[in-house]
Amino acid sequence: MRNEPTVRLSAVRRLYEVSARMGAGRSLSETLQAVVDGVVNGLGFGIAVLNLRHPDGKFEVIAVAGSPEARAALLGKVSAADLFDAEFAIADAWGKLRFVPHERLPEGEVVGWVPDVPVSDAPDAWHPLDALFAPLYSSDGELVGMLSVDLPEDQRRPGPIHRELLEIFATQAGLAIDKARLTDQLLAEKARLEASEATFRMVFEGAGNGMATVAFDGPELGRILRVNDAFCRITGYAAAELVGSRLASFLRDEEPQQTRSELEEVAARNGTYRFERVFTQPSGNAIWLGGTAALVEQGAGQPRILLVQIDDVTARKAAERELRHHAAHDPLTGLPNRRLLQHRFTKVLEQTRTTGRPGALLFCDLNHFKLVNDGYGHEAGDRALREIATRLSSAVRHGDTVARLGGDEFAVLAEDITGDDLTTLITRLETAVSHPLPNIAVKVTTSVGTVPITPTTTDLDTLLHQADQAMYTAKNRRT
Repeated sequence: MRNEPTVRLSAVRRLYEVSARMGAGRSLSETLQAVVDGVVNGLGFGIAVLNLRHPDGKFEVIAVAGSPEARAALLGKVSAADLFDAEFAIADAWGKLRFVPHERLPEGEVVGWVPDVPVSDAPDAWHPLDALFAPLYSSDGELVGMLSVDLPEDQRRPGPIHRELLEIFATQAGLAIDKARLTDQLLAEKARLEASEATFRMVFEGAGNGMATVAFDGPELGRILRVNDAFCRITGYAAAELVGSRLASFLRDEEPQQTRSELEEVAARNGTYRFERVFTQPSGNAIWLGGTAALVEQGAGQPRILLVQIDDVTARKAAERELRHHAAHDPLTGLPNRRLLQHRFTKVLEQTRTTGRPGALLFCDLNHFKLVNDGYGHEAGDRALREIATRLSSAVRHGDTVARLGGDEFAVLAEDITGDDLTTLITRLETAVSHPLPNIAVKVTTSVGTVPITPTTTDLDTLLHQADQAMYTAKNRRT
């Protein structure tokens, strides 16, 4: 019979070898199998089963060693979180181990898989219904699994040495599982990041709209880090000319303070910044870029970046500008229409109320213009109206507004004008219109009615009506 120190030394050697293999940087599944293999090959038990505890508290049999039958019956079985509570209530505490002798099991109740082996009558013999459990804990005391062992090699209930060795092994196994679980999480995160980067690269490079990343923090703040082919095509620059340069150097930013404020708000909210800016191409040609800039966190300790997406919106901006012009200007003469006249009247009235110096509204009606349309046709009449519009615009002061009200009626809005200056302006308007029209023998003149714009003036419609009445008074004097 071997003495106890020799048994202990041999077992410790095997335990050391098994523990070394168990913690050799394996994945979680490999570590779990190494644990049960270590119990069977290193600690002298015929069967080992490992239940892994999931975040929801349930247990799942992940690894089985020593018996193909047990493996087939148990592997993958999921049990409730209270699986071991009833058995532990009747178990003996062997240090951190829990031993459930078969004689304490309720009559007729069998839990789990039972090995088919002979039953011995020896007092310390291992019975097929005996159960020995080793809880497995992480370094911070979290229960990560449950190891159950069966069929000791000497077919007897384990003595103090084997209990101690199993307890030591369970401690190492819990730490190894915790480490392997963390390793698996890191590997999974790495794989996710790599897949994410690959997806980002594919989307970034293949996008039809221009895309760039721009440094948002640190000494590289504002510098372009990366561009795709579409960004180069839209802007006209090669990637080598863009990367490393400051994006702001290519932009015509009319409101830099507003841009800074908007970007600070993006940073505070981790939101998306929408913009439209004028970009200068290598040729000096200016184009409109419209797009978004989203703040991207790259992880702890990494500087943030802006992911910028752009499109050339020059054509849209031109169309919008044309629509705005048409909405505010007369389509025949190009002069401001009544809508724009109202807008400018509001500003003149505000200035008059601020300074106290009056302005004037002049109502101009063309005399004898009907003879032009009747004698030469409406096409000639349109040409004549455009010519007269040009003459009126040339006759007024810088800052005055000439508007077409419709037909052969025009209005002039003049700020800060009275007395001789107003008389001079009226004379210039009358003189400008009275010059002969090209290829038209009819002598067209204008009658001008004026009303002052004072701090007590209320609205444009009233003023136009008053100016119209003044114009008729002037027309009657002329006739």
